[in-house]
Amino acid sequence: MNTIQQQIRTTLTELYNDSKNDRYNMVKGLAKSVFRPMQPMDFKDAYLSVSKEQGEGLKRLIKENNIKNIVEFGTSFGISTLFLAQGAMETGGSIITTELIASKAIKAIENFKKAGASELIEVRTGNAMHTLKNHNRPIDLLLLDGWKDLYLSLFQMLEPNFHSDTIIYVDNADMADTRKFLKTIGENKKYQLKSKFGGKVVLITTLK
Repeated sequence: MNTIQQQIRTTLTELYNDSKNDRYNMVKGLAKSVFRPMQPMDFKDAYLSVSKEQGEGLKRLIKENNIKNIVEFGTSFGISTLFLAQGAMETGGSIITTELIASKAIKAIENFKKAGASELIEVRTGNAMHTLKNHNRPIDLLLLDGWKDLYLSLFQMLEPNFHSDTIIYVDNADMADTRKFLKTIGENKKYQLKSKFGGKVVLITTLK
């Protein structure tokens, strides 16, 4: 294992340890939904990360499919991004990730520097419908892990950048807004959907 891979692993361990003490911020964000619909800023201090099992699965997915051009919607504090970076290091790939909340993006950038992975990752701060609007490169892997009601709009905006081997990784597939998105995509005979991790994740690929 090279030095950067080890730095990434160490940083991920520290971030997961921090996230174990984060239940308060998550509960605080959820409590606000009692009075109104949830909003991104409700979770500005909360870790919204993929599981370690999912992270390892993302690494394998990248390596097994020789994925190079990766786009992530929903950086949060950068845990999932660091797993993507581990895979991208094996394939010579790179990552564009976008985060709505500036304070989270700043913290994620610090984490990427600490992990020695900054050169692999471009962070775009702001609404993904704006930060990715003029994206003009092929997308090998699109990770959807941001605000769920934007999944469909973002998918449709980026669809011209998909190719026959593009994989769309949909996290939180069991949530109501995500299920609506998947129902719409599933009605398009061009795509096939495969459930993973007990239904928490769905992979969308193009039928060949």
